[in-house]
Amino acid sequence: MIDIKNVSKWYGSFQVLTDNTTSIKKGEVVVVCGPSGSGKSTLIKTVNALEPFQKGDIVVDGISLTDPKTNLPKLRSRVGMVFQHFELFPHLSVTENLTLAQIKVLGRGKDEAAQRGLKMLDRVGLIKHKDKFPGQLSGGQQQRVAIARALSMDPIVMLFDEPTSALDPEMVGEVLDVMVQLANEGMTMMCVTHEMGFAKKVSHRVIFMDAGKIVEDCSSQEFFGNPDARSPRAKDFLSKILQH
Repeated sequence: MIDIKNVSKWYGSFQVLTDNTTSIKKGEVVVVCGPSGSGKSTLIKTVNALEPFQKGDIVVDGISLTDPKTNLPKLRSRVGMVFQHFELFPHLSVTENLTLAQIKVLGRGKDEAAQRGLKMLDRVGLIKHKDKFPGQLSGGQQQRVAIARALSMDPIVMLFDEPTSALDPEMVGEVLDVMVQLANEGMTMMCVTHEMGFAKKVSHRVIFMDAGKIVEDCSSQEFFGNPDARSPRAKDFLSKILQH
């Protein structure tokens, strides 16, 4: 579903990604973790071309991001993205937030878009809030609306960039529950997260990054179950997060 081949990226002379290669199969849930500043969020944003990269290639569902003929907005509409901060339009109701991109990008009629959006809102357990504005919802509810909005576009893959890091601890669970449900339904997912319980429970694979490079790329069983076989940097990371 996603093929990342030797991807490198620079900000000016500073290299943020160095020669990253990995692939994600249909239905696979992959967690990307690592210390702050390791390039995790940058890598995930290159997958739907939100971050340009200078070297290598990324192929999503057979379509190359570097091919000049590729229609990036169209491709982006098939790759759902959920950000750390919910990125909802504060002046639009929940229903309007759910339908806007469907109408503008997918060309759906208003009724069809509303039907699809409300179905996804129901799926994340928030149908009774359809007429509220984002500011009237808790952080966890806003993030669930953001997930419903991404799902309304019928994505072939979902990208999550630290979706729980801006939330109060009490709200983290409600967002992770929705993500677990998606994973169990076979959605292809790539998640940058610090929630190691979620990673252990749901992910098929763990990618560990450090200093812009993929250092580990193995099954979650191997990653968590056999820390001694990991690289020194991953081992150190695991010892710090798993001891509490």
